Amino acid sequence: MTDFLRERYEEVDLTPGQGKITATVSIGLGVLALLGSFCFLYPELLTTPEFRAFYNAEVLRIALFIGIGIGFVCGFFSVLRHQEKRYGIIGMVLACMAALIGSGRLDVPPVEGRSLYAGLDYFILTLLVLALVFIPLERAFPKDPDQKTLRGGWVTDIKYFLFSHVGLQLISFFTIIPIQVVLHDKVDIGFQQAIASQPLWLQFIEILIVIDLGSYWIHRAFHEVPWLWKFHAVHHSTTQMDWLASSRLHVVEIIANRFVGYLPIFILGFSPSAVYAYLVFVSFHAIFIHANVRFRFPGIRWLIATPEFHHWHHSSEDEAVDKNYAAFLPIYDKLFGTLIMPNRLAAEYGTRASTKVPEGVVDQFLFPFRRDHRQE
Repeated sequence: MTDFLRERYEEVDLTPGQGKITATVSIGLGVLALLGSFCFLYPELLTTPEFRAFYNAEVLRIALFIGIGIGFVCGFFSVLRHQEKRYGIIGMVLACMAALIGSGRLDVPPVEGRSLYAGLDYFILTLLVLALVFIPLERAFPKDPDQKTLRGGWVTDIKYFLFSHVGLQLISFFTIIPIQVVLHDKVDIGFQQAIASQPLWLQFIEILIVIDLGSYWIHRAFHEVPWLWKFHAVHHSTTQMDWLASSRLHVVEIIANRFVGYLPIFILGFSPSAVYAYLVFVSFHAIFIHANVRFRFPGIRWLIATPEFHHWHHSSEDEAVDKNYAAFLPIYDKLFGTLIMPNRLAAEYGTRASTKVPEGVVDQFLFPFRRDHRQE
């Protein structure tokens, strides 16, 4: 099935006027609308507890049916223009299925407590918003104008994106919960209150400084410790950079990074507002620095990580190997001798010849545990 999806839906030329764009929009909106309908029906299982209090059922209902309508119309136009009619028909069928399911109970019932859940709503909302922001941005200001929107590897990356958003509870189980259990009676409440009483802007800067220092060293370890590199090589296996490439992370690396990030936040006791502001920033920033954009940001690029800075980290060119580890602050790379910023943009990506990472999520998950591959 995965091979079929790669063959049919990767490296697709979305030339306007051929019905391919409308087919893509129709199928994409059809899938999201169908998933959204299930979120209405089973909110206790499929939605994120922290988000439920902010939802307005009427607004969500309108948004759902607008998406269904756009998906159906795009599918219809694709049938008229696309050589292969089945893509438009698939989009129309998905829209109809979403409409049928959505025509039932669309009022979100109250959900109490924190039962076992999958954050499907988080996946839908973030994917929709990010696609609306980054796809036009990458088309308008591409670093590589020949790279396709549905480039090679995007099917794999969308699966990683799905897991990282739907699997919030699983990731929390291995990161936040252990930290809280072990350290709940060992923190200095007075010190935490002093930290939390600071201005939010100052707490935000402190979070960036503290967490990025830890992130620098854990990132460097994933490069320079051979058995850790096996996990991180999965992230570097993409040969085409765009906003979805940031999602390609082995689950072991996700847990390690989240643990390193949550530990100082819990110990120091930053206020929830500052933490939420940081999480919003880091989520958007991590995607932006992977994007296929040609922005250089003179001056600013020395203060905070930019796409140019991070693309060099992903470069397979000799001068770029094991450089630019910082997530936000290039000053750490400057201090520890790992900074590179040539007066040009990176041209080649991916792991080097000595590390052969397979295609597909399952094979990439198993890759670090196998012995039949070479290491960098």
